[in-house]
Amino acid sequence: MLEALRRGAQTPVAKLLFGILVFSFGIWGVADVFRGWGRGYVAKVGRTEISAEEFRRSYQNELDRISRQTKQHITAEQGHAFGLDRQVLAQLVAGTAVEEHAKQLGLALSDKTLIENIESDPNFQTNGKFDRRGFEGLLQQMGLSELGFLNLRRKDELRSAIIESFLNAQTVPKPLFEAMHAYNDEKRVLDWVKIDPDAVTVAEPDEATLKKRYETNKAQYMTPEYRKVQVLTLTADELKKQVQVSDDEISKSYEQNKDSYNTPEQRRVQQIAFKDKAAAEAALKALRDGTKTFGEVAKEAGAKDTDVDLGLVTKKALIDPKIADVAFSLEKDKYSDVVEGRFATVILRVTQIEPGVTHTLADVKDQVRDKLALEKARNDLQNKRDEIEDERLAGKTLKEIADKLKIGFKEIPATDATGLAPDGKPVMVVPYLRQIVARAFAPDSNDDSPVDLPDDGFAWVNVLSTDAPKQKPYDEVKDDVKKNYMSSERHRLLDELAKKLTDKVNSGQPMTAIEGEAKNKVEKTEPITRKTIPQSITQAMVTQAFGLQKGRAGHGPSPDNTTEIVFKVADIIPAPAPSLTETDELNHQLQDQLANQSLSEYTEALKAKYGTSINQAELNAAVGVSEE
Repeated sequence: MLEALRRGAQTPVAKLLFGILVFSFGIWGVADVFRGWGRGYVAKVGRTEISAEEFRRSYQNELDRISRQTKQHITAEQGHAFGLDRQVLAQLVAGTAVEEHAKQLGLALSDKTLIENIESDPNFQTNGKFDRRGFEGLLQQMGLSELGFLNLRRKDELRSAIIESFLNAQTVPKPLFEAMHAYNDEKRVLDWVKIDPDAVTVAEPDEATLKKRYETNKAQYMTPEYRKVQVLTLTADELKKQVQVSDDEISKSYEQNKDSYNTPEQRRVQQIAFKDKAAAEAALKALRDGTKTFGEVAKEAGAKDTDVDLGLVTKKALIDPKIADVAFSLEKDKYSDVVEGRFATVILRVTQIEPGVTHTLADVKDQVRDKLALEKARNDLQNKRDEIEDERLAGKTLKEIADKLKIGFKEIPATDATGLAPDGKPVMVVPYLRQIVARAFAPDSNDDSPVDLPDDGFAWVNVLSTDAPKQKPYDEVKDDVKKNYMSSERHRLLDELAKKLTDKVNSGQPMTAIEGEAKNKVEKTEPITRKTIPQSITQAMVTQAFGLQKGRAGHGPSPDNTTEIVFKVADIIPAPAPSLTETDELNHQLQDQLANQSLSEYTEALKAKYGTSINQAELNAAVGVSEE
């Protein structure tokens, strides 16, 4: 029985479903089972324990995966802040619960079958054959013995097998499919009018009104928190200024990459393809006699404009060498002889010639030097990073390190969380300002690890001091207070007008009857579904419209939030019969959703049946965080 299950579990669907299982387990949570017990194990499901070592390995693998995806090093502490440790734990607990169930059912996988499966896995093959050396290299990279890997693989296959067998009978009930199709594909047509903001008049506020608003909304009129920051940067662009490149290196690189510094000749090439050589020769005679134009011949040959014009191309861009040779030897606006190319018999014409440009070494010497210096700098970045870390361990300040190594350093007197100085200008004009400021304002601003920058660069950020937000006096912000008051009052009056106009439509008046008060014309949408959001209205209004009966009206803020829109459901169009493609897509979506629900119920039942405990102290120790 298990062998059949195992074969089904190797499908991508099975692996996807196990991912859904993990997600479901994470949703249901494990907080309710956190209890202290034992040492050395982070969790226990039934009689099966999840060791701290297994958790740490899984957690590190997840950190490495996300680091590769984001191209930034994610530390264990950062992973904890993002909740990755709980996600990994949820995955391990879920898998262990399923494994415990497999044991109870007496399911097992023979060593022979397990080994055969591994040897046939494309991940461990080279040229279609099992690569022993590659397999051992992967184990070394993962920090696993062969026996340890086999045990993990055996667990994974057992888990996948039982999940796949559990879900094989999953089907979508017809009433559910019909209800969801009707819901998704029903369409509605809306009549709508955008109220002109000038349809309401806001009275000028007196001093008392403005002061009251200021006092009520004092939090809006604060200076931001500012921080005094030192920044040490290590980038290839900065490092290349110190790199020495010899003339011999420049000359050698130029010779090896000479073509990359030249601009090849480009020609606008037109061609007409013919069914045979005789037809092409007859057309060429007509062209040269002047009895037919190039366009007329192309039309008779059944060619479209896009077929005729190949664009402004280089010789290398033309796939057929024979056609390329003729096209790049042809005089401008002349017709070629008949060319029997690799794929077709054609006549060519060149209507534009852009001469190529050849650059000598003298022309591009500085460019070549800069390129070589940049390459050397990038290769030396990691060494310089290690050198900086050594200097920091020796107690050197960022300024002292910058002076010694001649790399970028800046002391910023004051920056807010967006990277702006008190005068509103950016504190640094660099593409990585966001990363610098994010570190300066991180919850743990004392983190002294380097910040990963684009192009493999690094930055070290030191927060020297913090200035707390301060209240701005009324007289300083009076203009802003008035502006905010006028805007708020206008929105309030527009909302009142929208409600009034909506009530009129719902009482039976046509939409055209409110055009005068709205100071705008009524427009009509194309038929829309719940997922179709026209530029003229918002998602919230679409949702509202699909909850109204035909002929009923509603209102809501405009997409630009400058005014209100009043709308009416002008027509309701029931969903048409689904196509085969639509049927397949919706069935797959519903199957996934039902699978997610079933797996959630399954894992919850296993948790209740076997009992699940989490050792919070041991988990904290494995992650490297203090007790919470």
